[in-house]
Amino acid sequence: MSKLVLKRLTETFSDAVIETSSSCGDDVARVKPNRWKDIAKFLRDDPQCACDYFVDLSATDYPDRVDEDGGRFEVYLIVYSTTKKHRVRIKTRATEENPEVPSLVDIYEGTNWAERECYDMFGVKFVGHPDLRRILMYEEFQGFPLRKDYPANKTQPLVAYRANTMDHLGPFLSDEGMPLNRSPTMDEN
Repeated sequence: MSKLVLKRLTETFSDAVIETSSSCGDDVARVKPNRWKDIAKFLRDDPQCACDYFVDLSATDYPDRVDEDGGRFEVYLIVYSTTKKHRVRIKTRATEENPEVPSLVDIYEGTNWAERECYDMFGVKFVGHPDLRRILMYEEFQGFPLRKDYPANKTQPLVAYRANTMDHLGPFLSDEGMPLNRSPTMDEN
């Protein structure tokens, strides 16, 4: 059923839909960033799409991506229609130099916290967001921890060193593992 949504998007926004794909029930449209908000509004308001339920919004980091679109960050929105029973994902890209896309808070209220989390973890700014500030990390936190080039051993300003040790150890010991298959020998910043 959501293939119909992809068809409607392609017909209505032929200039903005870059590509579509359908695999194993996952129907995806990649769109231009300048039409991201228009397409989200269309998905909600069009009677045939009727995607009235916000499911998720986040980003993926591709630091080594080299193609004609550029775009290190791929921001995605998943919405669902409670009446038509279909789900669709739209994706757009944001560049490393200027990682920003329009905010969808006025279309789907639930994107408020998801956009703040995406900003906090990846550094993607949502233009027009009513309160874009950190939501998981504290304000003094430096960097964006879900970026693939973020050093796993980086010491943060408010993370205290462990007491009663021979030397200063960061918040994790070497036998406590490193997240995301990162090597414990990475340089600290």
